[in-house]
Amino acid sequence: MSSPTSQPLRIVAVHGVGCHDANATPEQASETQGTHWTRHLASGLGLPADRFDLDFAYYAPALRKGGPVTQGTPDVEELGDPLAEELLTAWLDELGAPKPVIQGSLTLPLRYSATWVAEKFSLDGRVTRLFIQSFFREVAAYLRAEDDPARLAAREEVAARIAEHRPQIVIAHSLGTVVTYEALHARPELNVELLLTLGSPLAMPRAVFDRLTPCPTGPSGPLGIRPTSVTRWVNIADPGDPVAIPPGLSRSFSGIALDLTDSIHATFGFHSAKNYLSCAATAATLGPYLGA
Repeated sequence: MSSPTSQPLRIVAVHGVGCHDANATPEQASETQGTHWTRHLASGLGLPADRFDLDFAYYAPALRKGGPVTQGTPDVEELGDPLAEELLTAWLDELGAPKPVIQGSLTLPLRYSATWVAEKFSLDGRVTRLFIQSFFREVAAYLRAEDDPARLAAREEVAARIAEHRPQIVIAHSLGTVVTYEALHARPELNVELLLTLGSPLAMPRAVFDRLTPCPTGPSGPLGIRPTSVTRWVNIADPGDPVAIPPGLSRSFSGIALDLTDSIHATFGFHSAKNYLSCAATAATLGPYLGA
């Protein structure tokens, strides 16, 4: 780690799902989101916002071309995308959901999935359904194929922001951790002092882990690996975050310096970017880079 200075801490931020803004240009959306992320980081550390020089990697528009990711309504019974359905099934299996008996259908009803998850985690059913729709449609749009144009475009947006801004730290949330992981592996010349992943689904078996590029390998079981361009990797997950599963990212990836848990919110906010950004574990991780 470089010595903290009075200069603003250079950061590239990489968002998760549900970030697309159809009413704004990419530049406007990036600026707006960057302002929000800066405010939440500053709040968590008790510092003024001008201590951060944050650039926002807004890759969401690329996924609009990667499959059906349009927000659905609460009455929609299916995700409408075979890959999204497959990823949803893998997720529910990992969570231990019982198999429903479905007459005349091979797909897993969205209503059943949302109801079971909401009951297991004491969540609001409608909010859970909307989250599942957004998450699995966008994850499917990104992971559809190794060389899919949407995947390459999202990855390149993140890499381009890092190359231009030359940050000390990259902070990625949710699906953004997957995009960032692949971008940094694809561009080993992009040097980053710290990669901070928040609420990451990178280890989610079948749905994400087995579809990563590069593919996890190892003599005694597949393992992902810290990108060579990253000096230090820290992961933070709320213990109740159903996206950051299975718990303990360092069990599936080598090279993680710290694998931290922090209860960031009592309700569905335990996967929210703003709560991860302002939590105590994030403040403790970033503090030494700011002299705080």
